[in-house]
Amino acid sequence: MLYIHNITLVTPEKTIHDATVVSENGRFTQVGSAAEIKPPAGATTIDGHGGTLVPGFIDLQLNGAFGHDFTTHPATIWNAAAGLPRWGVTSFLPTIITSPRSQIEKAQAVMQNGRPPHFQGAEPLGLHLEGPFLNPQKKGAHNPAYIREPDLAWITNWSPETAVSLVTLAPEQPNALAAVETLASQGIVVSAGHSLATYDQARAGFAHGVRYGTHLYNAMPPLGQREPGLIGALLDSDSIVAGIIPDGIHMHPAMVRLAWTRKGTQLNIVTDAMAALGMPPGSYPLNDFTVTVTEHDARLHDGTLAGSILDMETAVANFIHFTNCTLNEAITTVTTTPANLLNLPDRGRIAPHAIADAVLLTPDLKVDLTICAGHITYQKR
Repeated sequence: MLYIHNITLVTPEKTIHDATVVSENGRFTQVGSAAEIKPPAGATTIDGHGGTLVPGFIDLQLNGAFGHDFTTHPATIWNAAAGLPRWGVTSFLPTIITSPRSQIEKAQAVMQNGRPPHFQGAEPLGLHLEGPFLNPQKKGAHNPAYIREPDLAWITNWSPETAVSLVTLAPEQPNALAAVETLASQGIVVSAGHSLATYDQARAGFAHGVRYGTHLYNAMPPLGQREPGLIGALLDSDSIVAGIIPDGIHMHPAMVRLAWTRKGTQLNIVTDAMAALGMPPGSYPLNDFTVTVTEHDARLHDGTLAGSILDMETAVANFIHFTNCTLNEAITTVTTTPANLLNLPDRGRIAPHAIADAVLLTPDLKVDLTICAGHITYQKR
């Protein structure tokens, strides 16, 4: 049991000064003002020292971290998950990029085998399969040898129960709309990305069940006044959530601001970080490729961006700086927005009965302490 006091509570819905929060058995039980809540007997007391408590961050696109590439070595998902709370991440979708069927099935098996004994850290919420049903002309850092048209027979066993939570595909490809319908009917969030879709093709994808756009602006044709394309369709839709990488490298900050002006909290901050996250500059794997990582970015030998080295702590701060949004609004894009997309009403919130995932931030938005399912998994002090 945790008793957290001397904090300002900031959630998507409200701000409570001099707040107190209690969790027990991995879930929040009491949330309110200090005057309303007394310390429960036997609770571990956490003095927030006037810091800001927010819901735990959810990253829907993470390729690896701490030298581990999830596509190449899926078993390392748990190694990375144990370290992610240092940046406020309490749950995430391990992302498997375009690869052979056997490799995807290996990742599914790792997830279905469940957490290692005594594991504490960020919770994997299922896989994000970014491929293989992409447009090869927008392959980015994906190996074109593994890109293929949607295979309806293969995807029939994909579902959250078989560890597949989100699938990125190009909606203009042959069989793609049928695949969208099949995946959506099986409870999977379908995303449009790595695509040359026209505006009309993208809208057709939305009508068939696409609910998300993978890394808005990247691996898509530029926005045009006569052919808005996938970017225009994502910006023009109020119901579709769009992921965005606010590192200042994948796009100009003005483009983040433009997307925020149009989409608001239907934007979703992602890192798209790869194995070099948390590591020094050098060479790191991304599936079959070797990626050169500097202090600023990660690129293939031809200069193509290959994921990022962005951590979620920095991503949230950048997003606020780029858009001038409030902390409540920024927090929404990385808590309740992804939780709602995944149909997980007990995540991304600090409220009674919700899973006790939370982050204590300093005044300059640095992570001071992270709680995953009621356990302190990172503490800076």
